[in-house]
Parts: sequence; structure tokens; C-alpha cells
Amino acid sequence: MQPQQIVIYTTRFCPYCVRAKSLLSHKGVEFKEISVDSDRQLREEMMRLSKQTTVPQIWIGDTHVGGCDELMGLEFNGQLDGLLGL
Repeated sequence: MQPQQIVIYTTRFCPYCVRAKSLLSHKGVEFKEISVDSDRQLREEMMRLSKQTTVPQIWIGDTHVGGCDELMGLEFNGQLDGLLGL
């Protein structure tokens, strides 16, 4: 199974963003980070795609994982590696 493309919308000082990126880095997977700090269009894109206003918003392949809590839940339940294609 090939690794899935991972996209994470973040802001610079968000502790949940840092935590989610840390877990993904620990897994050794590459991810595309899209900072919405000062880009209204990117933030609106994130909200349109996710139907959420908070960061991080994480996609693994076509699957919208949600935020940091959902990512950590997948890890806790042993489902994250499979979703990542590891």
C-alpha cells in the first residue's frame, strides 16, 4: 500500500497543530502544511472543505480526519497506521 497524501491546515501558534504535526513527523510521514494565519482565502477554503472553523484540519488521502483530537483517537485505537498506508 502506498502512503497517502496528507494535508494539514494550521496556524503558527496553535498547540493542537504542533501536536498533530509532531505525531505525523514521529510516524515518518510527509505532509503538506497549509498555514491559514494571514490568508483569508486559504482559511475560507479550509472552512468550505471541512465545514469547520478550527485548526488543525487534517486530510489523509480523501479522508477528512478532522482535528488533533480525532488524529490522536485514530492513533490510540490503532487505526492511524492503516489510514496512513504504513
